[in-house]
Amino acid sequence: MSVNDAGFKAALEEAKIGASEGGIPIGACLVDKDGKILGRGHNMRIQKSSAILHGETSALENAGRLPASAYKGSTMYTTLSPCDMCTGACILYKVSRLVMGENKTFVGGEEHLRRNGIEVVNLESKECEELMAKFIREHPEDWDEDVGVGK
Repeated sequence: MSVNDAGFKAALEEAKIGASEGGIPIGACLVDKDGKILGRGHNMRIQKSSAILHGETSALENAGRLPASAYKGSTMYTTLSPCDMCTGACILYKVSRLVMGENKTFVGGEEHLRRNGIEVVNLESKECEELMAKFIREHPEDWDEDVGVGK
């Protein structure tokens, strides 16, 4: 697993698209066991005024309705450690591996994923970290809302 994986490159591209739209710069990409991209997406909470369209749930939505067998051996690439909701979605669909860009700006459900048999890989991407840190610094209220804290 590396920052050169097609799935990670797609997730990072999605994060940048989200940022360019004025949204939260988190992207994700679901890849099957054979390396085929099933779905990709980015956080759309601001753009669509959505309660649930985080990067990972957006990638799952864009993958469409799939049989359970499609997720066997799959990898969810995401630019940031997954929140509890996205962690739960990965567990529900029995994703085999989660590869994140970074977890310095936010630590989500990594331990819960591991307890459920999902391999967790942190690429420690400085680019992902800088993208999130900039957003959090410039839009703290949107970030707090996204992760369910604040007023």
